[in-house]
Amino acid sequence: MLSLITAAGGPRYAVALAVDAVGGGLLRPFLLLYGVEVLHLPAGSVGLALSAGMVVGLLALPLTGRWIDRGARTLPAAVTLLLRAAGALTLLTAHGPVLFTAAAVLFGVGSQSWPTTHAAVVSTLTEGRLRDAALAAGRALRNAGLGAGALLATVAVVGGPGAFRLLAGVTGAACLLAAALVGSLRVRAPQQAAGQPRGTGGTTEPLRRITVLSLANLPYAFCFDVLEVALPALLVLHLHVSAAWSSGVFVGNTVLVIALQLALVLRLAKRPRRAVLAAAGVGLSVSYLGFWAAGSLGGTAGAVGVAAVAVLYTLGEILYTGSGTAMVSASAPPHLLGRALARWELSSGVGRAAAPAVLTALLASGPGLLWGALAVTTAAGALAVLRLGPAE
Repeated sequence: MLSLITAAGGPRYAVALAVDAVGGGLLRPFLLLYGVEVLHLPAGSVGLALSAGMVVGLLALPLTGRWIDRGARTLPAAVTLLLRAAGALTLLTAHGPVLFTAAAVLFGVGSQSWPTTHAAVVSTLTEGRLRDAALAAGRALRNAGLGAGALLATVAVVGGPGAFRLLAGVTGAACLLAAALVGSLRVRAPQQAAGQPRGTGGTTEPLRRITVLSLANLPYAFCFDVLEVALPALLVLHLHVSAAWSSGVFVGNTVLVIALQLALVLRLAKRPRRAVLAAAGVGLSVSYLGFWAAGSLGGTAGAVGVAAVAVLYTLGEILYTGSGTAMVSASAPPHLLGRALARWELSSGVGRAAAPAVLTALLASGPGLLWGALAVTTAAGALAVLRLGPAE
């Protein structure tokens, strides 16, 4: 796995991957807790600031894609890390909601743009199935980092405001170091990839197809918040079991993703990417119906059923994350790589931003409506991918 992590950019870039991984785990719980525990801001104000950061980050994605299409590769990646370093510095100087919101925006833009810039760097330095494996190794590392970051945030709660400030300073310094390492690579796109072909014929059709695939990606993107929002609500509010069940499901999901992500990508290397992505949609759809059926059992029996179905759900998630970005990277013309990746990541971001409100509203109307809607829309997305995705 280490050789795949260093395949794009070597050890210097691998350090940046590790910093992003741990930073991703810290971001949401850390910023929330910092605003409430250190700055003593109302939880509602903190939530609005975090939402503002997410929205601005999504709005910045198209600009990031166009920058990449001008030939830049490691420079945009370095800038995303610099933005997070600036966010940490702003956080340390904050005493009220204005600077806290500014820090959330800097973190939001840096974090939202990182997946696009990272995929562009990997796609430039690797190709074919090696690119797929390198992307999968990066995702496995990121999942491990999510757990480590969340653990650090938990430790900071025990240490009090001083520990929070120390953690913010260390995060900023790590992002600054990683930005310097990535910037020193000075990777750009090959000259022929950076040039924009004359006319619109070489641009409109590929981007139209990517746009349609990105729309099909929207229901897929809800799967992440199924784990973080829908299942905990189902287990605690509807099945009336201990919250430890949802924690156990989350931990099991994380362990399986870390253990199986790369192995499954390598195992399915000879399969068309669109077929793998469509199979992911089918697996997720079946798992949603399984959650519905398990929930009808009630009590501990229902919780056991949910935990068992969560294994199928995790396999669907692994296939989805292992094939989606890889399919876009493989199918996008070199001069449109940035915009194609940005549109794909934008659809994922929009899905994740809308998911908590949509999932809780559907669950409030009844588990049948929630799981039925998720199963139907995800299956429709899988059918669209199978029909419109590249044949390779």
